[in-house]
Formats: sequence, structure tokens, C-alpha cells
Amino acid sequence: MEFKVKDVGLAKDGWVQIEWAERHMPVLMKIRREFEKDKPLESVRVAAVLHVTKETAALVRTLKAGGAEIWLAGSNPLSTQDDVAAALAEDGIKVFAWRGQTSEEYYWCIEKVASSQPHVVMDDGADLHAFLHSKGIEVGRRVIGGTEETTTGVLRLRALEREGKLLYPVIAVNDALTKYLFDNRYGTGQSTIDGILRATNILLAGKVVVVAGYGWVGRGIAMRARGMGARVIITEVNPVRALEAVMDGYEVMPMSEAAKVGDIFITATGNRDVIRIEHFELMKDGAILANAGHFNVEVSVSELEKIAVSKRTIRRYVTEYTLRNGKKLYLIAEGRLVNLVAAEGHPSEVMDMSFANQAYSVKYLIENKGKLPTKVYKVPDEIDEYVAKLKLESMGIKIDTLTEEQKKYLSSWQLGT
Repeated sequence: MEFKVKDVGLAKDGWVQIEWAERHMPVLMKIRREFEKDKPLESVRVAAVLHVTKETAALVRTLKAGGAEIWLAGSNPLSTQDDVAAALAEDGIKVFAWRGQTSEEYYWCIEKVASSQPHVVMDDGADLHAFLHSKGIEVGRRVIGGTEETTTGVLRLRALEREGKLLYPVIAVNDALTKYLFDNRYGTGQSTIDGILRATNILLAGKVVVVAGYGWVGRGIAMRARGMGARVIITEVNPVRALEAVMDGYEVMPMSEAAKVGDIFITATGNRDVIRIEHFELMKDGAILANAGHFNVEVSVSELEKIAVSKRTIRRYVTEYTLRNGKKLYLIAEGRLVNLVAAEGHPSEVMDMSFANQAYSVKYLIENKGKLPTKVYKVPDEIDEYVAKLKLESMGIKIDTLTEEQKKYLSSWQLGT
């Protein structure tokens, strides 16, 4: 059997979801038409570990249209949309993903797609890359190249590069301007708030929202929370980002102070133990905890379990912890990605650009097989700018172009006032 999903009978519903996503991803659909005509990925085997959503379906079906054979696993145990996975299995994608996996099942799926002996690997969080540099190193040595979707994954890959252990060139799709300026900021900003509201149905107006981390994800969340009437506090370890947050009009303070006043806490740092036992003990009765980072390490769930005298599921995706002092804290989505567990992830329109970069990056790796030194690369500028151009065109927006005199002025050191 070349797939494993929860229920193939869900495929009909999955196809409707995929249709909706593709309708809102005009750039990727344009690329699909190019790929169908030119077949740039003929006989290329792609192993992908991505959130199995309707938007990811649009991407892998585009790669398939270009001639690729796709092996797909989920990049989070709780993020797979089971109806979409069923539709992909019906479409001939070798998909191994279902919602509610155990840790053992999650890594079994990653090993399964790695066993396909891929030419190209695509990842979201670098768990597949990490496997190919450890247990699957013999397979990794034969990989032509890879891509990485997230900040967390890029950090892991750069660590491999620094240690001289990277086995193949990787394109950091996350570092494309048309990815992080839009996906990380507007996509995560909106979908994180969406996940929290779906899970809790609380009113944001008037609440104190503490956002840990002021990178592009954190600033997107802060922007959307403030737009809905919340009073926003930022916590940071980077002085430059902290200063930016102050200049953007937010309060900035250590987590030890923010813990005393926050109503809702959202982590977006990519680091572990951002909210710990000493913070839990300071929090208000009824405080809500959510994570927008890739892995479930930012809120120290193990320490929360340690100090709780009881816990129960009070709403779908919401766990109530009663502490020794009688206070109750509410953890959403087990501390995992709140936007994908409690909601549907990013809107299709923003994933249109991220996945356009993914598709063109895979094509670029194949076209440059054997030519790229083994290191982590940014998406080539020409691809990044072309994706932006296509997105503007799809929105019916035109922009100015430089005159010849302006081009000459910008390229000359001799012309001044």
C-alpha cells in the first residue's frame, strides 16, 4: 500500500477543500500550467514533510503536474487535514499522514517518505532533513538538494552547515522576501488569532495579550491582536527587536513581569521553555496559553503538568490545568501550533506566494544539479521578485518602472545634486 491516511472515504470532502484553495492561489496555478507544459520535474522523486492542508495539496499537485513523484508526510502530529490527505491518496500522491498521530507514528511516516530514495526533499521544521543527516544518512548522501519552509528549520540547517555536516544544498524558502514578509507576518498573524478564537470564543477587545518574540511572526500577531482591541505586551531577548517593539507603540517587559498582568500568552520565538514554571505561578486565574512556533517546546508543558493537581479537556483543543494554589490555566492545542491545530493554518492567498517559491526552488535545484556547493542558500532574487510580480498581476495591480535616466542615476557614482 503506497499511502496511509485516516479514512479514504473522506476524499470527496477533501476535493472540495482543495478546489477552494486552488481558486485562491492564482500564482501557483499559473506555475502549474507552466509545469504541465514543460515537465521540468520529469522522473524526479520528491520527499516532502509538510503540514498536509488544502494549500499543501495545491503545491504537491503542481509538482506532480511537472512530472514529479511525490511522497508526503505531515510535519506535525495534529495538523493534518484528513479529508485532504484522503483526496491526495486518491490522486496518486504517496501520502502518509493523519491527524492525532503518536510520536512513534509521526516519525514512522517521516522514515517512510525518506525510504523513497528522494532526489529532492522539502521540509517544514527540518525533521526530514534531520533524519537524513542521522539515521538516514546513506539516503541523504544521494539527495540532489532540498528546501526548508520555516524559520525553525532554517536555524537547524544552518547549524548543520556550521558544523560541516550538511550533505546537500538547501534553499531556505523561509528567507525569501515574498515568504517571510507575508506568510510569517500576515499569514501567521491572522491564523494564530483565528486558532485562539475558534478554540476559546473569547473577546480580544480589552484583554492583555502577551506576545513572546518580535520577529516577523510575533509582530504579525501583535498587529492583529491590537487591531482587535487588545492591549499588547511584547517580551524579547534581542535588544534591537525590543527597541522596534517600543517604537511600534507596544509595552516591552520581561516575561516575569508580563506573567502577572497577561490574559492571553502567545509564544513565537522558535526557542524552548519561553514560559516556565516560575511564570505559570505568577499568572492570573484563567490565563490562556498558546504557541505559534513550529515545535511544542515554547510553553513548558512538562512543568505545567508538574505543578497541576488536575487537568481536564474543557473545550475541543483547550485543556484546563488546576494548580496547587487553586488557579486555573488554559492551554490550547497541547502547546502545539495553534493556527494549524485549532484552525486551518494560513489563508490560501498568502500560501500562494510561499508555495510558488517552493515550486520554483525545486525546479531550480534540478536545473542546477551538481553545480551548487553544499550550503544553505536564499531563494534566488529573480525568483523572489518574479513571484511578487505574478502576485501583483493576479490582484490586478500595476506599478511604475524606472526610466532609462533613473536607471543610469542609480548605477552611477558621478551623478549627485
